[in-house]
Amino acid sequence: MSAALSTPESTDVPVRKLSPQELRAAHELMSVGDHLDRFSSEYGFENDLDALKSIGHTLGMPVIDMSSFDLNDTILQDFPIRLIHRHGVFPISRADTTIKLALSNPFDIQATDAVAAATGQFVSPVLALPHEINTLIKTHLGVGAETLDGLIAQAEEQDGIEVLGDLEFDESEAAAMAQQASVVRLVNDILAEAVNVRASDIHMEAQASGIKLRYRIDGVLQTQPLPSEMSRFQAAIISRLKIMAQLNIAERRVPQDGRIKIRVSGREIDIRVSIIPMLHGEGVVMRVLDKDAMSFSLHGIGMEPDICERFGELIRLPHGIVLVTGPTGSGKTTTLYSSLSEIRSERNKIITTEDPIEYQLEGINQIQVNHKVGLTFAAGLRSILRHDPDVVLVGEIRDFETAENAVQASLTGHMVFSTLHTNDAAGSFMRLIDMGVEPFLVASTVEGVVAQRLVRTLCQECRKPYMPSKDELPSDFPEEILTIGEPFYYPDGCRSCRGTGYSGRMGIYELLETSDNIRQLANDRTGTNAINKAAVAEGMKTLRHDGWTKVSRGVTSIDEVLRVTRAD
Repeated sequence: MSAALSTPESTDVPVRKLSPQELRAAHELMSVGDHLDRFSSEYGFENDLDALKSIGHTLGMPVIDMSSFDLNDTILQDFPIRLIHRHGVFPISRADTTIKLALSNPFDIQATDAVAAATGQFVSPVLALPHEINTLIKTHLGVGAETLDGLIAQAEEQDGIEVLGDLEFDESEAAAMAQQASVVRLVNDILAEAVNVRASDIHMEAQASGIKLRYRIDGVLQTQPLPSEMSRFQAAIISRLKIMAQLNIAERRVPQDGRIKIRVSGREIDIRVSIIPMLHGEGVVMRVLDKDAMSFSLHGIGMEPDICERFGELIRLPHGIVLVTGPTGSGKTTTLYSSLSEIRSERNKIITTEDPIEYQLEGINQIQVNHKVGLTFAAGLRSILRHDPDVVLVGEIRDFETAENAVQASLTGHMVFSTLHTNDAAGSFMRLIDMGVEPFLVASTVEGVVAQRLVRTLCQECRKPYMPSKDELPSDFPEEILTIGEPFYYPDGCRSCRGTGYSGRMGIYELLETSDNIRQLANDRTGTNAINKAAVAEGMKTLRHDGWTKVSRGVTSIDEVLRVTRAD
């Protein structure tokens, strides 16, 4: 167990001592809701940590850096958990007669008194940032642990989560369980935590040992600790999610898909829900779509200037097909939306057919696919052409009928955007031909293909420079990048990035423009490898090469590029 205590004597920058007036203001603000951030901004501190250090210095209380703290779980044995949730404190070490207690509010005398009375030990308080203590609580006690203890049983509106739309309940026992305040709070905790940590997906898995919760953050699944008692609430949690998603809570034998719309801290969040019956119960996966966090711009998604310029020319062609390829979750929809945002104007009409509509775009006409009534991609595309569009977006080409209609639309003077599931740009031609489209039609209509992946970007707060030797680099690392002599960076981990070393994601791209040579190869049914080699010979930068470019600019790490790409 180790921690870094920040004291006035151990820091290079002198810590400011508060005046009596400032100390009184801090006391007043933090006694009515722990408003450390408000005190920090009103009294000219650069950040909350500096403000907390000044308060601690004035009161003679050290500040502890929880991000570098290694805690032994045995510290919680026989400790009254209810006090952790009630006061927002956490024990960090215990001796025979003394317990060291981390708290974010130095003026909360009741917290130290309550812990001293409950444990019979002398309490030595230290200060820590509120969000670091909250992270420690969730890490060691689990998401929603306070609800299971019955300490917070508030109405839904007070949770900071508002469900948009009417919820319908029946008279069943499952519905009654799903309406319990503790279950409502528990589900809200799970959803709110996912939004706060920028999770793109929530996985709730039914295992023999109980329920398992994982969040996909920056493309990587991270297991969230849960209290052991959570498994008892599994059926009620799933029933609550079904009610929120307008699904049948009595049906447990077939897969169901739905949608939840909530507002968290003033932000509208769309959640796509998929529930599938599995061996030990129903499994739930929820895709979290934060509309307010999205900004659709080709420059903002990570395209290098040369690729962005050439792709911008492609999407402005009067007719043809432009494809975006990559696996599920690689950002294809974001690239398409960014393309549409780039070209939309009052002079052209853009219509899309999507399954589902992930984001609503101003000035663009969007159609939701509905297979139950026969509104498929192919049927939607046929109807779209009667509405005199200039640009058409088809969410995905997944069968011959859709592919054929897309080709016909491009031949009749329309610009068509769509996605395909292929490993690289060159594979798109053979994929369409394998669907049944004539090679000469594929060759004459496809104007360009973008393949993409998402890599995690290095946290700018904690990335560390280094100069690798040639032996440490992958064999295909470009020699011209090495000759530049700029340092590379590796992830270190800090409080800003939750110790991962990464914060956010961006795309890496390869852009294949269909030259006369490529058209001839596609028309001759030439294999994907031959098309890829021809494109590289004509100047195409592969996914891997674009990844190395971003490594050289300090945007991502070598390990990230190796994780999502294969050698050329």
